[in-house]
Amino acid sequence: MKTQSRNIVSKIFAVTAVLGLVAVSLAQACTGIELIAVDGTVVHARTLEFGIDLKSNVIMVPRGYSRTATTPDGKPGKTWTSKYATLGANALGMPILIDGLNERGLAVGLFYFPTSAKYQPYAASDADRTVAPWELGSYILENFANVDEVRANLANIVVPGVVLEAWKFSPPAHYVVHDATGKSIAVEYTDGKLNIYDNPLGVMTNSPGFDWQMTNLRNYVNFSLKDLPPVKVGSVTLVPFGQGSGMLGLPGDFTPPSRFVRAVAFSQSVLPSQTGYDAILQAFHILNDFDIPKGASRAPEKDSHGNIVADHTIWTSASDLKAKRFYFRSYENSEIRMVDLTKQKLDGKDIVTWSMKGDEVVRELGTPSQ
Repeated sequence: MKTQSRNIVSKIFAVTAVLGLVAVSLAQACTGIELIAVDGTVVHARTLEFGIDLKSNVIMVPRGYSRTATTPDGKPGKTWTSKYATLGANALGMPILIDGLNERGLAVGLFYFPTSAKYQPYAASDADRTVAPWELGSYILENFANVDEVRANLANIVVPGVVLEAWKFSPPAHYVVHDATGKSIAVEYTDGKLNIYDNPLGVMTNSPGFDWQMTNLRNYVNFSLKDLPPVKVGSVTLVPFGQGSGMLGLPGDFTPPSRFVRAVAFSQSVLPSQTGYDAILQAFHILNDFDIPKGASRAPEKDSHGNIVADHTIWTSASDLKAKRFYFRSYENSEIRMVDLTKQKLDGKDIVTWSMKGDEVVRELGTPSQ
C-alpha cells in the first residue's frame, strides 16, 4: 500500500497516452449483477474486460478531495470537494473510479456502451456544471448517499462527449448504480439526452440500451428454474437428458444481449445467501460463467505491431454495500483479495493505492497423515 500525491497521479495519467485505439474497440464484454443476502446485505459485482492491460489499481479517495472536471473545450469543468470517501478500481492510473462504492453504501459501475452512447450537447456556458463521461462515477460516489439522491441530481449537470487524451476520443459509457437498500438504476446518455431506468434485476452489460435488453428478456419466458418433466409426443415419451433442462437454450456466447440474459438467469436462480460474505462468494461463482480467456474473443485484425488483440477478463470485483468492502481478483491471480473502507483514514489528504498485480499462487499439499 502506498500514498500518492495529486502530482504523481497526474504524471501517471499522462503516460497512458501511449495506449492505442485498437484495444478500446474491444471493451465490450463487461457484465454486472446485484445480489441481496437474507441479512439484507446488498452486493454489486461485475467483470471488467479489455483487449490490453488497463493498469487498474484499487484506490481510496478520502473525504475533502478537491475535483475539477474536464470539458470539451478545455475550460475548467464542474468543481466539487468529495463529501464521502470512496473505494474501488481505477484505470490508466487516473484518480477516478470506474467501479466501486462509497462510505454510505452507494455503488457505481461504468460499462462500455459502443454504438449507443450519444452524450449531451455542450455550450461554453455549461462549463461550470460539466462532468466528463469517465468522471461521472466518481462524481456520483463522492456526492450522493443513495439512488434517490442520484436520480434527483443528475439532471443538474451536463455530460458531453469529452475526448479522453489517452485514447484521443470520447469513450462511450453507461452506468449502473446500486445502494444499500437494494435500489438500482441504469443511467444512459442516448440521442443527447439523459435516461434513468429502474433496474429491478440489478443486471448490466453493454449495447444495445438498457430498455432494449429488458424487452429482450421476453424472448426467454419459457425458461424455468426447475428441470422440465418428460413430454409425451404421440406414443413417444421424451425424457430430458439430465439436469438443467429448465434452461435449455440459454444463450452461451459473449455478446452483450446473451450475457444480459444469462446474468439475469443466474443471479435470480441461485439459492439465497445468508450473509453478505456468502453473497460475495456467490457473486464470484456466478461471474465465473462470464470469465473470458485470452483468445476466445479477439479483434478481426492484428494491431500495428502484429499482435492479436483479445478481449479478456482483466479483473472481477464485488462490493459489499453493508460492510463497505471491495473484493477483487485478476486474470493473473484468481485469489480473492479485499480492502475494507471502514479501516482507512477517511479524512486523509491523498489518494491511497493498492496494487492489483500479483501472480497466481499454487500451494502444494504435503503428505497426508496416516
